[in-house]
Amino acid sequence: MRAIVSVSDKTGVTDFAKGLSQLGFEVFSTGGTKKALAEAKVPVKSVSEITGFPEILDGRVKTLHPMVHGGILANRKIAAHMEELAKHNIGEINLVAVNLYPFVQTVAKEGVSLDEALENIDIGGPTMIRASAKNFPSVIVIVDPADYPLVLEKLKKGDLDLTERKRLAQKAFQHVAVYDTAISHYLRGDAEGFPEDMTVALKKRYGLRYGENPHQQAAFYAEQIAGGGIDSGITWAEQLGGKELSFNNILDADAAWGAATDFAAATVAVIKHTNPCGLASHDDIAEAYRRAFSGDPVAAFGGIVACNRPVTLAMAEEIKPVFYEIVIAPEYEPEALKLLKTKKDLRILVAKLPPGYGKAPTSYLDFRRVKGGFLVQNSDSLPEEGVKLKTVTKRQPTPEEIKDLLFAWRAVKHIKSNAIVLAKDKILLGMGAGQPSRIISAHIAIEKAGDRVSGSVLASDAMFPFPDVVEAAAAAKVTAIIQPGGSIRDEDSIKAADRYNMAMVFTGERHFRH
Repeated sequence: MRAIVSVSDKTGVTDFAKGLSQLGFEVFSTGGTKKALAEAKVPVKSVSEITGFPEILDGRVKTLHPMVHGGILANRKIAAHMEELAKHNIGEINLVAVNLYPFVQTVAKEGVSLDEALENIDIGGPTMIRASAKNFPSVIVIVDPADYPLVLEKLKKGDLDLTERKRLAQKAFQHVAVYDTAISHYLRGDAEGFPEDMTVALKKRYGLRYGENPHQQAAFYAEQIAGGGIDSGITWAEQLGGKELSFNNILDADAAWGAATDFAAATVAVIKHTNPCGLASHDDIAEAYRRAFSGDPVAAFGGIVACNRPVTLAMAEEIKPVFYEIVIAPEYEPEALKLLKTKKDLRILVAKLPPGYGKAPTSYLDFRRVKGGFLVQNSDSLPEEGVKLKTVTKRQPTPEEIKDLLFAWRAVKHIKSNAIVLAKDKILLGMGAGQPSRIISAHIAIEKAGDRVSGSVLASDAMFPFPDVVEAAAAAKVTAIIQPGGSIRDEDSIKAADRYNMAMVFTGERHFRH
């Protein structure tokens, strides 16, 4: 029996190859793997002894040879295949253990050149993997070091059955598919538009106890993106304490982190069911938290707290009395972390700030699942300074109103449509979300703001088809409004604002979030 073992990830490979050798396999290898096995005193031969040809082109051509692929691909049940092997003196290859160059990790490095990226595109490896997986009834193919112990155990007892071989083959084809997807993504780069064909490469991070509801099975997968920023955000956040994350925890945590890191200023977001029920910006992060919490202390119970600055001890002391599911930050002061860890059920996450944070946010592809397909769009990632305000009323907004209008405009994009936000002093005072009618969202926001509504500003994620929201805002003593504009009835809303001496600005862009 013969095995080819040539891996980029060398975890456990020496013990595996040693086990194969003890079971009577001739082990063949190439390059660094062969060197590692030889240094570990594992009997190993060069693949060149199979091919009768040396490695050439700096190792680009090692296994691409009929002596290798004939031995892998021959169907043992077809007599003619076996006769051809004998005629050409080709020996059977019974096991292939291969995993591929770390392409994603290579191109994620800052300043990586195209030449370096191309050198990390594996050719011989995927070819051997695919050939072995195609012929899995006769050839055992292994791409994951986690499968080494099982394969050895089964071989010691006799052999792997067809079901086990098929599972390994499926895993092998998926391994190559993920690899090819990452390369395609990298080569496409920042090309405009959308390609005719698209694949999404995902790797399982961990299983979840259940999905949105206990009767739904679930798991968490990470997108394998070839490029910068793959390690930022909730997907790659490190958990420092608390219970395991649930399906709904992850959704809410992603929304919280997205809201907090959409602001360049020190900002705290409190999220409930993916919507901010509290949001505030302030130079002192503890004060930002106090202001965010004041937005809706009742809704904050059982919510998620995210901030875009290190959590200080003062902030942790404010958080401690309240029941939260999760706290997320880029960093924690040692004493703050120690205090938060006394809340045993509190999930404490540390996440890397996203690329472009505080400047121009990095755009990414946003996928929405529908039955039988996906909707794909660019993310709603616009820089703060990119908002161009157009005053459409007789009264111009004051400098303080403009600050609050811009804060409210940034906040409203994180609330589900139809979305209305009321804000003052860079504090979210009330919001209405997800209503079929915008005026209902406005009424909810006004009710939530309570007595604080007087002197606040209002943001709407989309235009006003009628002046009813303006009239409701005026009755609540709101002083200024920011909205996209673009309705055929814009003039009705402008006249209503002028009637009540309100300032209103148009942005020319909307922020629907369905």
